[in-house]
Amino acid sequence: MAFMHRIAIVGGGTAGWMTACLMAKAWPDADIRVIESPDIGIIGVGEGSTPSLKRFFQTLNIPDSEWMSACNATYKTNIEFVDWSPASGRQSYSHPFISQPDHFSERAFYSNCFSRRMGIDVETRPEKFLLNAYLAAAARAPVTPANFPFRIEYGYHFDAFLLGQFLRQKATEAKVQLMPLTIAQVVQQPNGDIKELVSQDGQSVSADLFVDCTGFGSLLMQQTLAVPFESFASNLFNDSAVVMPTAALAKLPVQTKATALSNGWAWQIPLQNRTGHGYVFSSAFITADQAETELRSHLGLLDADVQARHLKMNVGQLKQHWHKNCLALGLAQGFIEPLEATALHLVQTAVEIFIDQYSCSEATAAQQSRYNQLITERFDKVRDYIVAHYKLNSRDDSDYWRANRANTDLSDSLLQILDCWYRKNDLDQEIKRQQLNSHFGTTSWHCLLSGYGVYPAVAEPSTDINQRPDPFKQMQLEGFFSGCLLNFMPQNELLSIYQGN
Repeated sequence: MAFMHRIAIVGGGTAGWMTACLMAKAWPDADIRVIESPDIGIIGVGEGSTPSLKRFFQTLNIPDSEWMSACNATYKTNIEFVDWSPASGRQSYSHPFISQPDHFSERAFYSNCFSRRMGIDVETRPEKFLLNAYLAAAARAPVTPANFPFRIEYGYHFDAFLLGQFLRQKATEAKVQLMPLTIAQVVQQPNGDIKELVSQDGQSVSADLFVDCTGFGSLLMQQTLAVPFESFASNLFNDSAVVMPTAALAKLPVQTKATALSNGWAWQIPLQNRTGHGYVFSSAFITADQAETELRSHLGLLDADVQARHLKMNVGQLKQHWHKNCLALGLAQGFIEPLEATALHLVQTAVEIFIDQYSCSEATAAQQSRYNQLITERFDKVRDYIVAHYKLNSRDDSDYWRANRANTDLSDSLLQILDCWYRKNDLDQEIKRQQLNSHFGTTSWHCLLSGYGVYPAVAEPSTDINQRPDPFKQMQLEGFFSGCLLNFMPQNELLSIYQGN
């Protein structure tokens, strides 16, 4: 198959327009069209991201000061998990994004976690070892002055609908053509390839490559090309969500909060103009009405006139992410529940890998097979990390949490990670052996396992066991990070500068 110089992206939204922007940047001579139906809306709830979105905007040379105000965005350095593991004795733990200054403290974190696995009572809270957790505690924006010598990684919170609109503008400025059409028919070639799309008003759109960004409906990949879908329902039980907003917080956090509830968990996503909330739950354990009532109670909104929206999720992935002359992205290719905000990360990664594979101008069956393998592995790795959050919970207040803890449908990769931890072996070496650092690496796994307090009981004091030094105290890490904080301004202050106030 020759280089796809005519590209038709079916479906707009954040995924479609992100794809258009990246492809237009990589292939400025390509004919790229986005077919966005005026009759089909997008989910458009508040979203969070991983640090990959920072790289996305850097690739497009778009500064934070330009897009964040347009999308009511805030910075994100951390996820705070609340009430997931009461047996740990901690109400919450942090999973910060890893930044360059953490190279000074990661080994101390690993060392203390190993000591604690040996029964030694030392500091192992992730938020004590990683800079972005300190930024979260102080609500400081992760933007440094020019003389600060280390790179800081961070994500964002944003309004997904507004981000889609912003990226549409940027893509059309880059010569991407917007076609406001509703597709009525997909016409195939004799070999099964997609030949053309026919709209309700009779317009025909042909292309060399078709990109399916049509959401869970998956118009091209599933409905037309009959690509099978692999459900993750056996180990990720959540299939529904109820969402509602509240007023913006006066002091804007730089973190997402994920609070465990009776049959799932609730997010808190701070935007500049409002605070997004949602309850992700399993319909097998609680009804939609019960979930809405519980979320309203959690937010103190039982008697408030705040409208709720109910969403269904199809958690899993396609068996093939690229089939014939069609590439699936976003919800059309798969979805893993929003616990670690990986949705856009997976879209961006899939597009970047696709672009990297086909810079050579010729696409082969072997490249297609390799691409599908790479993206499938990315989804599997993210799924395993999310599954571990549920498997390791220590809640006992509902059948939902007990069923998650009893779940035995775990991948070999996840079983080997847990086995390594419980057997007190070197987790860093296990992560490297499995080549898992492409997304959730050694420090992220330490945050999860340590945060849940997955440790044996503290050993009885003895001469030998108390001789082991505590690197956290030796390195005076709290003083080091407190000094680093002097280089960061409060988020509210920086966003006000972006707005020209």
